[in-house]
Parts: sequence; C-alpha cells; structure tokens
Amino acid sequence: MTQQQTTDTGEPRTPAHQLTLHLSSTRRGARLARQLAVQQFTEWTGLPHDSGPARTVALATAELASNAITHGNAPGRDFRLTLLHLPRPTAVRIEVTDTRPERLPPDPASLAPPADATSGRGLLLVQAYADRWGCTVHDAYTKTVWAEVSLQQPNTSSPLRTERGSERATTRAHEA
Repeated sequence: MTQQQTTDTGEPRTPAHQLTLHLSSTRRGARLARQLAVQQFTEWTGLPHDSGPARTVALATAELASNAITHGNAPGRDFRLTLLHLPRPTAVRIEVTDTRPERLPPDPASLAPPADATSGRGLLLVQAYADRWGCTVHDAYTKTVWAEVSLQQPNTSSPLRTERGSERATTRAHEA
C-alpha cells in the first residue's frame, strides 16, 4: 500500500506504473534493490542504463536500501522497495519501507561527518541528487523513506544539483 501523492497544486498524482518487492535486509538485498530499480526504470522510461536519471535512481535506491538494512532493520524482518512511475510531472518515486519507525532519518545538513569518515554521507547524496525526498511514518510498525527523481536531465554539468530545492518532509499518518 502506498500513500496518496499530490502535486504542488494539491491534485492527486496517480502512478502510471508501480512495482513493489520485499527483499532481505542484507547487503545482497540492497544490491538487488538497486539493480532491479534501474532495470524497471529503464523499462518504464526507455532511457539507457547510463543516463543521468538512471544513475540517480541507482544511487538513491542504493542509499535508501543501505540505510534500511543498517539503521531500520529488526531481526528477521525484510524491507520493501516500491517504485512508482509518476506521469505529471514525469518522475520516478523510490520508496524503501523498514520496520523501525522510531528511527527517523536525521536532517543531512546537521550530520556533516568528519572529512576522513568512511560512512555517513548517504542522505547527503540523496538530498543532492534527488529532486525531493522525505520520510513518512505510516503506523507503529513501519516507516518509508522516499526520493523522487525527475526524468529530465538537469541543465548543469555539476553532479551536485544544489540549486534544485530538496524537500524534506516528515509526516505521520496517525497524526493527520
């Protein structure tokens, strides 16, 4: 089950296509999530595997899945990958749902890891590359961290699209 998406004007965003998979909370599961997301993305859009949007889908999926198995894992529980092809504006939404709703992702801006750290930059990458991202807590048992990737290639040659506004949204379905 996915949440209802809306545009900036409040109109519903119904996905043209949807894929949902349950994967093991292991490094192999995260790797498979990335590979399957890119494969499905290229099938839906016709864009090549090495296009900018496909690489962004790969990066965002890898980081969100890695966070799910590292920080959102409960013993014996899998994570769920959902891909939504959104027609207007044309984008792909990547949702990774885990079983630790009490462990919300921190604001990446407040995390600046030391320069010599070997980890801790995943959400900074998601924020830099995705058009929008956020976290939704649906119930007492799950949370979904999501990112949206536009199918249009940016007009900049820089890999970090800092001029594009990332949206960090945290909602709690049971509070609405």
